[in-house]
Amino acid sequence: MATGDVPTTTRLAALPTSSSCGGCGTQLAPSLRACPGCGALLHAAELEALAARAERAENAGDLRGAASAWRDALALLPPAAPQRAAVAARLDTLTRRLDAAPAASRPTAGGTSGSAARGAWGTVAAVGLVLATKGKLLLLGLTKASTLFSMLAFLGVYWQLYGWGLAAGLVVSIYVHEMGHVAAITRYGMQASAPMFIPGFGAFVRSSHAPATAREDARVGLAGPLWGLAAALVAYALYVATGLGVWGAIAQLGAWLNLLNLTPVWHLDGARGFRALSRRQRWTITALLALGAPASGQKMLWVVALGGAWSAYHSLDDAPGERRTLLAYLGLAAALTVLMGITGSVVPR
Repeated sequence: MATGDVPTTTRLAALPTSSSCGGCGTQLAPSLRACPGCGALLHAAELEALAARAERAENAGDLRGAASAWRDALALLPPAAPQRAAVAARLDTLTRRLDAAPAASRPTAGGTSGSAARGAWGTVAAVGLVLATKGKLLLLGLTKASTLFSMLAFLGVYWQLYGWGLAAGLVVSIYVHEMGHVAAITRYGMQASAPMFIPGFGAFVRSSHAPATAREDARVGLAGPLWGLAAALVAYALYVATGLGVWGAIAQLGAWLNLLNLTPVWHLDGARGFRALSRRQRWTITALLALGAPASGQKMLWVVALGGAWSAYHSLDDAPGERRTLLAYLGLAAALTVLMGITGSVVPR
């Protein structure tokens, strides 16, 4: 079972209002963003309006609104447009400012990660606080019929396999994981769908735009395991407080699922995290995972390490990489591995 896959669907721009270019008369296909004859942008008026909207939002301190406007502008620009690089740079600057902003100044749906100086454990603590205080966000998906009904179908399947207690814990763990993606997506000025559950697979959410940079993609991807870790830690705390084995089992299952999602292959969250890493950083993670597998006795680390080796070997370039993503990935892998180890006595292998 895999969870946390976040397919994206880029918002389509409005179609041209005429079938020919007003400047040179070239016939236009509905999907074009620029005239193939003279190169004129077909949505110049909309682009100017979006730029003005972004400026107003940024001046008012609404960084998320400004980022949303620049994303809409990117969707209206053809890939080869010279303006695209400038818009992408503005968007990257805004998302970096959103990452650096204190949690209290971020939009309600954001705040899934702190500054790099706090480290991975400080981030986990911040997410735990979000889970405890952002009930409105966590309840958001339950107001959607598609989420609620798919969740109930998912629960019914696993109820038959594992009993209602463990099945309910599994559903909630996956739901919290997916809402981590939702929080990260909306923090960057994108729109996110509510989670959709698929028995035998897990769940997924969709976003209105594809991430503009590898760094942004890594943040969105790793937000799921981060929130999933916080949910597993809550389950373990309930086990310690109550002594009920089902809570320990839920904690271990949640840790296992989120560690699996760190495997950097296919559309799993680990693959999104690896996008922001250099080849050297990928090999570093792989080596540490391979060392940690026999030391911890957790076989899942071998699976993640194999995925890391595959990703490192097939990486197309050796980009500078990002230290924050490297530390976040390693911190998540270490925390999930430790949690699996301490819950091992609760659920015999």
